[in-house]
Amino acid sequence: MVAPVASSVRMRLPVSSIRRVVLAGEDVVALVDQMVWLLASMSIRLPSLEMVAALEESGRGWSRLAIHATVAGEMGSLRRMLDVILSVSKLHDWQEYSIAILLHPIYCKGQSDPCQTSGRCGEFGVCDSRGSPVCTCPRGFQPLDAGNESSGCARRATLDCEGGKADGFLTLQILTLSSQSDLWLGSQADCEVRCLTNCSCLAYGFYGLAGCRFYTHPLIDLVKFSSGSNVNIRVSKSVLESKQDSKKIIAIVVAVVGFFVICTCTYFCWKWMDKGRGKRESIQLGAINRSFEDELSEGNLEELPLFKMEMLANATSNFSEANKLGRGGFGPVYKGEMADGTKIAVKMLSQASRQGMKEFVNEVVLISKLQHRNLVRLLGCCVESNHTMLVYEYMPNKSLDFFLFDSSQEILDWSKRFNIICGVSRGMLYLHRDSRLKIIHRDLKPSNILLDDDWNPKISDFGMARILGSTQDHVQTVMNPSWFARSGYMAPEYALEGRFSEKSDVFSFGVVLLEIATGTRNISFEEEGSLSLLGHVWKLWNVGSIESLVDRRVWGVREKAEAMRCIHIGLLCVQELPEDRPSTSAVESMLSTEIGKLPEPKQPAFVVKSSFSETGRTSSQHNSLSRNNVSLTVVVGR
Repeated sequence: MVAPVASSVRMRLPVSSIRRVVLAGEDVVALVDQMVWLLASMSIRLPSLEMVAALEESGRGWSRLAIHATVAGEMGSLRRMLDVILSVSKLHDWQEYSIAILLHPIYCKGQSDPCQTSGRCGEFGVCDSRGSPVCTCPRGFQPLDAGNESSGCARRATLDCEGGKADGFLTLQILTLSSQSDLWLGSQADCEVRCLTNCSCLAYGFYGLAGCRFYTHPLIDLVKFSSGSNVNIRVSKSVLESKQDSKKIIAIVVAVVGFFVICTCTYFCWKWMDKGRGKRESIQLGAINRSFEDELSEGNLEELPLFKMEMLANATSNFSEANKLGRGGFGPVYKGEMADGTKIAVKMLSQASRQGMKEFVNEVVLISKLQHRNLVRLLGCCVESNHTMLVYEYMPNKSLDFFLFDSSQEILDWSKRFNIICGVSRGMLYLHRDSRLKIIHRDLKPSNILLDDDWNPKISDFGMARILGSTQDHVQTVMNPSWFARSGYMAPEYALEGRFSEKSDVFSFGVVLLEIATGTRNISFEEEGSLSLLGHVWKLWNVGSIESLVDRRVWGVREKAEAMRCIHIGLLCVQELPEDRPSTSAVESMLSTEIGKLPEPKQPAFVVKSSFSETGRTSSQHNSLSRNNVSLTVVVGR
């Protein structure tokens, strides 16, 4: 069986403004008759032939000829018919005008084709040889007899003949073999309006330059075919509205289903990520547990108490926000009270912490070996399930920075400040010289100095601390960029070269001492090129105005000499070169006695606030600022 093909051949010439359309003039009738005679005489095998022609008139006469030929036959016969039509049009001198020829091929019917019988599906019934059932009704129609496919389809809603205002068109991609149609030349919009205004018009087809065809009788022999041209069937407006409602319902259903799918995918992605996070936490906690086991096997933690998670949860009211004291280097810190009335501070390791497993184990191992009145006391730890915590003695007065830099808090008088300075100095001396281990704290600052009921200072946070050998005076390390957040307290050789020693802790102590004496943060001088706190103190020292640094409410005439001596000691501690700074024991001696004249300080490091990356100068002796390929912002010396 030869598949039907829709062909369209157009030869176009410029057309002036159109005035009106006429159908089947005398010349056209003669032309069509001659075409039929020629086709018959040439013995072209065409089982059926129907031809309709129309002319379009312009200001200068006939300008367009449209010929619709409904035929059935083989492709060769169709091409020969087209040649004949063109030849005849030339004989009638139509070559000067626009000619639109549209072939409407119909089924080349075979014996096995269920749609071969004319009227197989009745009026408005659509025949589909591959469908089941073969006959179906378009939207807005229903079978006249459900038991008889050939009975055709009837409208569900009647048409409106009052100008067609309540009617519309249902577009179907089908072939219509109906021969009862009228040809008219015009645009698709014109064709639609013309059909709506004619109560007899039941459908129309639009074929571009070849115009449109109106169907005024019920359509029969409608065949579903993917390559067929569109046929617009007139239906009641209610049918179109129900179609729009169906589209809205489908859109809503699709939106709801899509939203559900997105939510489901988001949930499973979150679960997958949470599972991965839990796996990473398990790996980290497993590593912590292994580190603890290693330390226990070596006898380093055999005397350290282990707390149950349930016990700490009860002590802190299940780690409530009301009991939260703040956040340290490892994570949040909570106040708690044990069953026997002992007050504790619980430091919880957080995944967002800047410090991790290594620092956590390091703090536990180190502080468990240290006992001094100016060091915070570790009561025990908890490594259970997904929780890792350190338990300390509770410090009711929180940390030094809370009272030193918060103007809304109680002002510390000089006697309390001097007691804190001396206590921190004694704690540093214990770490460097008097304990069984030589420990460099590396992170001394006001927030790591806690205060008890009597304002006695206790050094805390040993996560960054390191043990030096008995014969070592310094250690070289690879710098971590996150450490530069503490650059206001770091010695230049540590910040720039990764070299730390007792003298680097002395530098940090000197900065803290000057902050205690002045009540001003070193890092509060943040403008580019401005003096740092160290530079500010140095400037006033050189002009003899050091007294203006301290609030007169803090010290009086009796404490003046002691305060001036402390600032002098602070300047000695923050000198740029490590060899120029005093040792920890020398600092303790200077603070504990007023006997002896102090040496004159040299210009401190980090006098001016500046930004640098990789290269620059810290002093006349130093040309390289960084050996670690990192970018940082600190204060730069001479």
